[in-house]
Amino acid sequence: MIWFPIFLAFFIANILGYGGGPASIPLMYDQIVTRYGWLNNTEFSNMLALGNALPGPIATKIAAFVGYEVYGWPGLIMALIGTVVPSAVALILLLKIIRRYRHSLVFKGVSLLAQPVIAVMMLLITVTIATDAVHSIGYLHSLIIALFAFLALGKFKIHPAFVILLAFIYGGIIIPWTS
Repeated sequence: MIWFPIFLAFFIANILGYGGGPASIPLMYDQIVTRYGWLNNTEFSNMLALGNALPGPIATKIAAFVGYEVYGWPGLIMALIGTVVPSAVALILLLKIIRRYRHSLVFKGVSLLAQPVIAVMMLLITVTIATDAVHSIGYLHSLIIALFAFLALGKFKIHPAFVILLAFIYGGIIIPWTS
């Protein structure tokens, strides 16, 4: 059962990740970096950035990368099973309950109350990753990239994949040249 930890890590992160991929990222971070040490902060940040630049659900891309990195092809398969199967089974089993109680105030309240928790979890992982970036590339480059990303995404509505690609180019060309 050498591959069981990889299955369990992604199973836990995805079964508790109410709200989809973005909500499960902090839980995956906890399993991948903090609990098992399969990646460090920098590796996780790089993998997350690259995963966001590629099409498709982020949770499955993280699972595939980490599973393969840790245990090769069997790890990839176990991580994907731990990521996809719990959600699929829960969706199938809970669909009738959701349909039946979708107008319930309790159901709506649970959904609304989960949003601040997810926001705080995302904020915490953002601070962790931002701190690591500042230590790696310095305040000035971090500020330039953050300001560019904020304006590109917020004001000019540029697709996130292009913003990430431009940040990669900046990091690959400008940062080494100025160091």
